[in-house]
Amino acid sequence: MTISDINVDEALERVRQQLKEDHTVSPSLRSAIDVLMLLVKLMADRLATSSRNSSKPPSQDPNRQRRSRTKGNRRPGGQPGHEGTTLAPVDHPDDVVSLPIDRRTLPKGRTYCAVDIEKRQVKDILIQSIVTEYQAEVLEDDLGRRHVAPFPADVTRPIQYGPRLKAHVVYLSQYQLLPYARIRELLASQCDLWLSTGTLFAFNQEAYQRAEAFAAWVTPALREAATVHADETGIQIGGKRYWLHSASNDALTCLAPHAKRGQEAMDAIGILPHVHGVLVHDHWKPYYRYTDCRHALCNAHHLRELIGVWENDPQAWAKALHDLLLEMNHAVDAAGGYLSAEEAKQWRTRYRHCLAEGDAECPPPTPPPPGKRGRAKRTKARNLLERLQAYEDDVLRFLEDPAAPFTNNQGERDLRMTKVQQKISGCFRAWEGAEIFCRMRSFLSMAVKQGLAAHTALEQLFAGEVPAFYATGRKESGSVS
Repeated sequence: MTISDINVDEALERVRQQLKEDHTVSPSLRSAIDVLMLLVKLMADRLATSSRNSSKPPSQDPNRQRRSRTKGNRRPGGQPGHEGTTLAPVDHPDDVVSLPIDRRTLPKGRTYCAVDIEKRQVKDILIQSIVTEYQAEVLEDDLGRRHVAPFPADVTRPIQYGPRLKAHVVYLSQYQLLPYARIRELLASQCDLWLSTGTLFAFNQEAYQRAEAFAAWVTPALREAATVHADETGIQIGGKRYWLHSASNDALTCLAPHAKRGQEAMDAIGILPHVHGVLVHDHWKPYYRYTDCRHALCNAHHLRELIGVWENDPQAWAKALHDLLLEMNHAVDAAGGYLSAEEAKQWRTRYRHCLAEGDAECPPPTPPPPGKRGRAKRTKARNLLERLQAYEDDVLRFLEDPAAPFTNNQGERDLRMTKVQQKISGCFRAWEGAEIFCRMRSFLSMAVKQGLAAHTALEQLFAGEVPAFYATGRKESGSVS
């Protein structure tokens, strides 16, 4: 590997060769130099590892450089064929302001008559609170009995907050991830509404309770789905480490917190043990404990690992296999989602040829001598090579199975906002906050996937309506035949 134009591997190899030829070095000094060389190697490996060639997130890349876009030949803005929206006038404006001509500015001695008007429209927004008062008529009969007109079912107090305000607060909190303090400041400055933190939390609690039917519905829907992406990430609750698990596809989303990371948590959540379609994941071993489904591995992870082997070792087989996987993906896309058995066989032959070259370039380690305990140490490159050999069917499942995608990017996208929330707020103060976040993010994520605006979905929820995307999502998510 090369760091700051220094080939670290070559430098270390020169030192090893000099030590081998120099017989005047004492055993103790030789051991000390070996330890220092090992530390240099470990530190060099860490410096050479980034989000580009490993599973490290981009946020952990040291001194990230922003790539500036080079000026191309295309004009700025939407390109030909792009389906966009253009600011257009409306037929029925909310307000009309007439602009008469000041006759005093016109030349004198002439006669003028109105013949037409020119129109220009300004689109703006008005943010304010609206108070609606319900006045129920009260009648009294000749016997002195009072009869009061019924109020709307959701109007139960002398003064209360309305469903649109509640939906807006939950939208800002759970979708835009604003902290309570900033939501309070926003509502106070723009709407003259002074809500307490407890009131904001109560709105989130109410949304969580109203979405209980959604939570009960999405679990069996994902169990029946043809494709399920699975992933997990660490979260902080009350200063302690917990885990947030995700099961999703392009139409459904379910997030759930748990104290554990492995199979115990997945079994408790109750989705993955019942999946019979394709389970897409990043090769974490507990996923393979579920045997009633077909497994598909994330090739985005493989591509990054292959880049790491090519850049840090370097080994030609890794670069060849990296390019081959991308070729396969393009071929599948061009074919409409999957290949014929004959075409897939040809690609598999090329795949095995690359791995055979890897066997020659990165051979297995020499077994330990008889009597010595332990296993021979394998390099990262060798471990990756053997994994790609042993799990060929799961790596290449996307070639023939239309339910198997090339990557697990969908699952990672559905978890991404969790990391944003943790960066903004640091942690969840209590378990209840994590549960509210998971259910509402699942609800809002699925609404957006089904083409319904997140704010609209919340307004329907607080209005007591069943969002239409429940049925739509069940239909479009697909099921295992």
